[in-house]
Parts: sequence; C-alpha cells; structure tokens
Amino acid sequence: MSRPRLTRRGRIALSASAVLVAVAAVLVPVLTLTGGDDEARRTALVVPEGRRAAQVYAAVDEALRLPGGTAAKAALTAELPLPKAARGNPEGYLFPATYPVEAATTPAGLLRYMVSTAHDRFGSGRGAAGSRSSRDLADAATYRKVVLASIVQAEADTPADMGKVARVVHNRLALGMPLQMDSTLNYALDRSTLDTSHRDTKTDSPFNTYRHKGLPPAPIGNPGEEAMRAVADPPAGDWLYFVTVKPGDTRFTHRYAEHRRNVEEFNRNRAGASAAR
Repeated sequence: MSRPRLTRRGRIALSASAVLVAVAAVLVPVLTLTGGDDEARRTALVVPEGRRAAQVYAAVDEALRLPGGTAAKAALTAELPLPKAARGNPEGYLFPATYPVEAATTPAGLLRYMVSTAHDRFGSGRGAAGSRSSRDLADAATYRKVVLASIVQAEADTPADMGKVARVVHNRLALGMPLQMDSTLNYALDRSTLDTSHRDTKTDSPFNTYRHKGLPPAPIGNPGEEAMRAVADPPAGDWLYFVTVKPGDTRFTHRYAEHRRNVEEFNRNRAGASAAR
C-alpha cells in the first residue's frame, strides 16, 4: 500500500487511480483598506493571517494608490530587516495586523514596518545580546518556526485545530515521512484549491512536499501569533493524519484505517453538498 497523502485539510488519495481534477483558483487579495476618500490623509490597511506576500503587495499598492507591482519592486530594494535565513525573501515576515497609512507612507516604509512587527511578535534573535553567530542561530530557529507556522496557518480549519495540526507536522518530520501538504503544493503552483491531482503531486518544485521530505525552503504565507504559538507548544499526541469532515469537524488520528473511514465520510459529505447546489 502506498503511503497516504495529506491534502490542504489533511485529505488523502485513497488509491493512485482516484485522481481528482485540479481546479485552479485565482488568488484574490482579501486585505481590507478602511477609510473613504474623505479620510485620504489617514486610513488603515488590515492584513489578515495567512495571506501570501503577493497578496500583501497588491493590497499595499491599492492602499497607497500606486500602480500594480510597485510594492513588489520596493521589496527588492527596501533593505528589509529580514533574518539571514530568509535570503531576502519577506514571505512569512509581512506580519498580519492593522497598519496606519498616511499621505507620506511609502511602500518600502510600510513593508519595513511589517517586518519589524514580525520580529517583535515572533521574538526572534534580531535584537538579542550575544555574538553575531548566536543571533544568526536564534534567527534561523525562529525562521524554521515561521515556515512551520505558515503551513499550520494554511492547513488548520479553525484556530482551535492549530495545535493538533502542528503536532501532525512535528510527528511526520520526526518519522522522516513526507509532509504531503496541498498548501505547500498550492504555493508552488500559485493557486488556492482543495483539489489536487496525481499529476500535480509530480510538480518539480522545492515546495512540493509530496516529492521532497522535510520543510519547504521558505514560508508559504504570513502566519499570525496563534499559529506561531501552536508550533512552539503543540499538544502531546501521536496523530499522523487529519481531515476536516465538515466545517468545524476535523478528525485527527494515527491509524490509517480510521483515517480512510474519515476521508470516505468527507467524500460523502462533499458529494451531497455538490448535488444540492
């Protein structure tokens, strides 16, 4: 029997022939700009948890009324205070929060504010005492947690599930099992969908955790503090699989046979919902 595959909500393919048709979804920024034209000199940009850097850039451009792509270009030259492990990639460090936007706000300034906020909230070693090497080690450890938290943020159906999802990730890593998370594959394919085909899992990308064991090389979104706390202190458990059978009902187990039954229930629920539409 082939090793089970986790999907975005922990769903697996029950056999190699049970291939789902991938439905590509357009990534629409869902960040909110508050304030109307009468408040043009001061407003606020709300960045929700889990949004990708590309979505944040688009929202910054809209907030500052700049041409599309301006913030993305600014990120390349803004000298963001990123950890060495990030290699200049701000994904994961554009902290989800509410940010003031004023007439004098620039894309670079706003992005630097987000990254500085991430350092403050994540408790990284950027401002810690000690040698440069010790600070780099502390930042590298924090960066690994940010990568983990970005997956937990994308996979958990509810905030209450984050700890258990984090434990599944930790358990799989400890056993040398591939994570097989659709959230990382979606990031590689620049999409957001609940369906994954067998062909998708063959995608040549370091973010494809079906093909590559361990964590992806970088975060797949920008996690919030709850996801970071879940990664730092997950509950004890031997879970290896999870599936959201229906909204608010996520089942965790270490038994593959039990997981198969949960997946079958999920499939029945989804088929019934599709028939009702």
